[in-house]
Amino acid sequence: MTTNHTDYDVIVVGEVLLEVSTEADFRHGAAAELGYSGDALNAAAAAAAAGARVGLLTRVGDDDVGEGIVARVAELGVDTALITRTGAPNGCYVMRTDPSGSRAFTYLRRGSAASGLGPDDVRRADVGRSRCVLTSGITAALSDTARQAVHYAAEHAAAFVYDPNHRPALADAATAAATLRTVSRRAALVTPSYPAETSALLGGAGPEAAARLLRSWGAAAVAVTCGADGVLLDDGDTAHRLPALPAPRVVDQTGAGDVFAGTVTARLALGDALTTAVGLGLAAAALSVGGRGGTGAIPALARTSALLDGLACAG
Repeated sequence: MTTNHTDYDVIVVGEVLLEVSTEADFRHGAAAELGYSGDALNAAAAAAAAGARVGLLTRVGDDDVGEGIVARVAELGVDTALITRTGAPNGCYVMRTDPSGSRAFTYLRRGSAASGLGPDDVRRADVGRSRCVLTSGITAALSDTARQAVHYAAEHAAAFVYDPNHRPALADAATAAATLRTVSRRAALVTPSYPAETSALLGGAGPEAAARLLRSWGAAAVAVTCGADGVLLDDGDTAHRLPALPAPRVVDQTGAGDVFAGTVTARLALGDALTTAVGLGLAAAALSVGGRGGTGAIPALARTSALLDGLACAG
């Protein structure tokens, strides 16, 4: 699937990872399933499922694994024209899950193909001609050049959405907080989580205080995800909470936050009001945990809307 980049509603910038998942301990001979994931792929897939025309801006290895990545991106309805093939290896993670949905991860991504992302990649993609650009703190933490790519995207996007997605193993809190503060100046929406990211990056602020701080840094709107307590949404005029939606089935929680961010970005790009977009994001995230892996249960917009409408009627 390829298209002209001027046709994109959303461009997602980030890394795709080879995913090896198992329900067993990480031991020789354990049965495992091969897939592809990573926050950028999960979010891009969700944005496409939500009705947007999506391009994924990344780098992948010029090998059989890279071929598998490109094929999976296309299968998920995401355009592959912005993917660059390189000689560097693809990143990988091994994940252990149990029926409760809890997870353990081991990452192998140092020197990955996507860590070579830089401002020139974003410049060539001409991201300002898409309606929205979505990226994350994980992308910014891959390398110095990847962080510069995130900054460039923030400066040149028509609308910029940033998911802090802080990973202490990739970036220290001070560096991640500095990036968050810089890109917030240009952000249409920032989506930090409470309490983990607000504690690490925003001085231990509660949801309301975190939203106010990010808006003072320049973010037009903030959606603080609060787990079972839903989302605190602050658009600069009002601050209110949207309740979490119960997941019909829980298999694996991997990527639920990415699905939220991708769905919200897509719906904003397509003209939905912020509250509507966030409600659909909550519904999509609730449905996404019903499958294994980051893209194992990406719900179509009709199903997402049906869940949201059904709960509204029941209420």
